[in-house]
Amino acid sequence: MSRNLLFAGGAVLMAVCRLRVLLCSALIVALPAWQAGVWAQTAGQTVAEAERFHLLTQELRCVVCQNENLADSTAPLAQDLKREIREQMAAGQSDDEIKAFLVARYGDFITYKPPVRAGTVLLWAGPLLFLLVVAWLWWRGKAVVRGALTPVDKSFGENE
Repeated sequence: MSRNLLFAGGAVLMAVCRLRVLLCSALIVALPAWQAGVWAQTAGQTVAEAERFHLLTQELRCVVCQNENLADSTAPLAQDLKREIREQMAAGQSDDEIKAFLVARYGDFITYKPPVRAGTVLLWAGPLLFLLVVAWLWWRGKAVVRGALTPVDKSFGENE
């Protein structure tokens, strides 16, 4: 009886292993087809245009994802922005014109390097101001501690 049970357990194990092999094989076959579908969007582009597109989308931030560039984002809005960038590239727009269009539409957040102007001064100067405030507070704390440890006049409270 136990021999039949052992044989049945082995058969189940073999079936699971075969299923894993089948799934891995399907994934290996499907992955290149999926990649071909993804890259088919840029099939009409030359190598230089594809490189330009890739560099441009790396410089721009996805407005949906947090700190992810357009090149790496899979959000639906990012896909729409990529399509818009391709259309503008096909229309002959320069990188600066495309960036200006996107900044006008989504604000300075879409660029990783926003321009220095009145609205972004705090963004650029903020880290330096923060460090200066922390350094001043640290220095003040040290001065207070040094002042608290000065010797006390022993004659205070004694009758003369």
